[in-house]
Amino acid sequence: MKHAAIFAAVAISAYATVAAAKDPIPASSDNFEIYSEVEGWTVYADNDSGTCLIEKVFESGNVMQMGLTKNQKHGYLGVFTQADIDIKNRQKIEIAIDDFVYEGRAKGIKSKKLADDYSGGYIVVKDANMATAVAEGQTLIAFPKKSANFVVDLTGTKKAMEEGRKCNLALAS
Repeated sequence: MKHAAIFAAVAISAYATVAAAKDPIPASSDNFEIYSEVEGWTVYADNDSGTCLIEKVFESGNVMQMGLTKNQKHGYLGVFTQADIDIKNRQKIEIAIDDFVYEGRAKGIKSKKLADDYSGGYIVVKDANMATAVAEGQTLIAFPKKSANFVVDLTGTKKAMEEGRKCNLALAS
């Protein structure tokens, strides 16, 4: 649990140093606190941006994070690994969910500021179908065309996303 909380703040910190000032992802200086845990996911409330972040650290050490952008118009999905995947900022990437591939531009991170030399990136999710696929899918393959790709079991994701929505509603009230 402690690793996840530290990683969430550090990952966002590293991202904030790479991204522009208008970044939709929460900043490292934001006040995160654990809201709840569900199905192996930790839900973090960001009291500064008024949004929530859900995160899961898998047995493999890979990490997946999701949340709403600060303006709450879109979601974001982040995947991180200790493998050397060399994702660059604004690089076109693909994420496969079950049999469908989604494309986007990564907000890549490779920084010594990430705990345990993690690398990866975020994509802003503007496609409602992708959000549904993540919630209802079985398997996500991060970076399917890279040799260092990895598989994420999506079990429990739907409940975690629902809990994230509850967290967002609680912060909005």
